[in-house]
Amino acid sequence: MISSVNPAAGSPGGGTPVTLTGSNFTQAMAVRFGPNFALSYTVVSATQITAVAPPGSGTVQITVTTPAGTSNGVAFGYAAAPTLTAISPASGPATGGTTVTLTGTNLLGATAVKFGAVNATSFTVVSATQITAVAPAGSGAAQVTVSGPGGTSNGVSYAYVVVAVPVLTAVSPGQGPVGGGNTVTLSGSGLTGVTAVTFGSTPALSFTVVSATQITAVAPPGAAGPVQITVTGPGGTSNGVSYFYVGVPTLTGASPAQGPTAGGTTVTLTGTNLLGATAVRFGAVNATSFTVVSATQITAVAPSGSGTVQITVVTPGGTSNGVSYTYVPTPVLTSLSPTQGPLDAGTTVTLFGSGLTATGSVVFGSTPASFTVVSDTWVTAIAPSGPAGPVNVHVITVGGSSNSLVYTRVAPPGI
Repeated sequence: MISSVNPAAGSPGGGTPVTLTGSNFTQAMAVRFGPNFALSYTVVSATQITAVAPPGSGTVQITVTTPAGTSNGVAFGYAAAPTLTAISPASGPATGGTTVTLTGTNLLGATAVKFGAVNATSFTVVSATQITAVAPAGSGAAQVTVSGPGGTSNGVSYAYVVVAVPVLTAVSPGQGPVGGGNTVTLSGSGLTGVTAVTFGSTPALSFTVVSATQITAVAPPGAAGPVQITVTGPGGTSNGVSYFYVGVPTLTGASPAQGPTAGGTTVTLTGTNLLGATAVRFGAVNATSFTVVSATQITAVAPSGSGTVQITVVTPGGTSNGVSYTYVPTPVLTSLSPTQGPLDAGTTVTLFGSGLTATGSVVFGSTPASFTVVSDTWVTAIAPSGPAGPVNVHVITVGGSSNSLVYTRVAPPGI
């Protein structure tokens, strides 16, 4: 009795060794493959015979004959030898790892794929006409063959190519926001075929190989601080180039927080992450100039403007929150009451006009007077003493110096 045969298929030209497993084989007198006798056979034991298949075709029944009779039959298929017609790609790096697609015929049941004398790292039989295989390491040119029950195929050529490790020389810009999303340009050599770009250990959101010397990549989010950008290609992983994740700038104060509409006031901004600032804006208008003093301080010269605006700072990390800055108009005087008084100090003079809220001083000639701001249109001042005659009165605010009105000191009669 035969219970199994291994392998269950072989070449139509014969010569395939098969092992028969069963019982009562001791006195075997013949082993047949269909009507044809095995080319040879050996009784290994009462439960095992090895036999060499004769030429044949299709599916036949293997039987064993002993003095007690002829056994049951087990199926054995004559498989056509595999053939290969193409390989794609036909080359890859000496380090191996390239997945190639083999096309041909009779590929079902493949038991081995070899690159020269070396087995493929792995392979998958897709169909009777296609196999995918992973190339092992190698050098020079190799013949790729497929072996199966029907034999070993013809060979198709595969070339091992020495691929240089990619090299990076620069990244521009060299910094960006912690939120990522900015596009950087990587320069170097050997960049064709790059399959990965990483910022530290994080893959780029996307990348494009522009040429053998240039790649553009979109930075992923990252923590504030430096990371190394590397690229990986068929030749391996490149050196790293430094890229700095910049925190979003913040502003906590502006001093002074107001100035004249004509601009020109130097304002000190305090905050965090201010290094690398590329712009300081008063509303939508760029500062006349600015200086980054430290990561926590910038000085900026206010441009001309009006009303209250938000000052913001722009860095590679993004745009800061805003802090308020108020443009103070130049004060205007329209009248005094009274317009004259005694030589001695003490007369209360009311100054009428506009833009008086921010009054910092009231001056009679060159002498400051004590004053009280009542409203934006009304200030009272105590006239200082002085000689008889007219004197110019003006007010000074953050917005500048007003026009002058005349106040006359009158000597008492008889003097």
